[in-house]
Amino acid sequence: MTADLIAVVLLLAVTAYACAGGTDYGAGFWDLTAGGAERGRRPRWLIDHAMAPVWEVNNVWLIFVLVVMWTGFPVLFQTVFSAMWLPLALAAVGMVLRGAGFAFRKPSRGLAGRRVYGAVFASASVVTPFFLGAAVGGVASERVAPGTEASADVWTSPTSVVFGLVAIATTAFLGAVFLAKDARRFSAPDLIAYFRRRALGSLAVLTVLAVVTGFVTHEDSPYVWHGLTRGLGLLFVVVAGASALATAWLLLRTPGTWVRVTAVGVVASAIVAWGMAQRPYLLPTSLTVADAAGAPSTLTWLAIVTLVALVAVAPAVVLLYWLDTHGELEELTDSELRRGNGTAGDGEAHER
Repeated sequence: MTADLIAVVLLLAVTAYACAGGTDYGAGFWDLTAGGAERGRRPRWLIDHAMAPVWEVNNVWLIFVLVVMWTGFPVLFQTVFSAMWLPLALAAVGMVLRGAGFAFRKPSRGLAGRRVYGAVFASASVVTPFFLGAAVGGVASERVAPGTEASADVWTSPTSVVFGLVAIATTAFLGAVFLAKDARRFSAPDLIAYFRRRALGSLAVLTVLAVVTGFVTHEDSPYVWHGLTRGLGLLFVVVAGASALATAWLLLRTPGTWVRVTAVGVVASAIVAWGMAQRPYLLPTSLTVADAAGAPSTLTWLAIVTLVALVAVAPAVVLLYWLDTHGELEELTDSELRRGNGTAGDGEAHER
């Protein structure tokens, strides 16, 4: 029973990272496709301002996924990271380069430096979700089992390639939806239309890829396909479809808070559908939740620590998102900094 609970926690943590981190990766995708320095100046300005306060905190969910996976299901952790060390290593390198590129782009004084750092940030934002999606596809296609040796065949199957493309399209979709709302917050009507069109376009691409995924999994991942067309798996597929229709309708209007909710609903429902389709397996047809679980005492303590972590961390994360969406975390402008320095100087002069 405890093992099943921890498995649900793991699935929810993966979902949280896909939605929160995926939004940031999507912003990088639109940074990459924004065009040259002059054409892409406005979209990149919005991306910098929208991401700056929250992009680091979204990686908390990835750390949580790794801790739960390693502690609660050590056999799963060992199997996945042994069989897929190459795509996961490439994804990890992409995360590091992406963070470094974003962190160094803005303070860089030279145009050439900003371009280099921006290119690193943007390209890594596309490469990283592809490799993460390819790894998930390798699991879903039943190519990973205890004892599987690392090879290209494990993560280059049709399912892996399609899942990698779906991951890129998903992040682009989330990024565009959130940026459209951010454009409204920053009073940039031109960027509202700009990102709304891209959100609708990426949703259309994602819909096409979802249909392609259905055909591919039918042939290449029969167990997962069977789960997606029955029971809870099918239920969440339907919820994802309904959320997609609601998102499209809301995007045709002025983007508000609800469009973010429905967009997250699309992605979250799809990931939960995948998790439900694999039941009771963590690695389809080869490793069940019960077989992969650690010692009962370890699982009990992991459940307790997870609860404590959620109580301690969740309110802080919610507060951070609330402050960000209400414009409370904006950087000081140059004029504000000069005014502040001038005020300080006047005070010091008055004291003297």
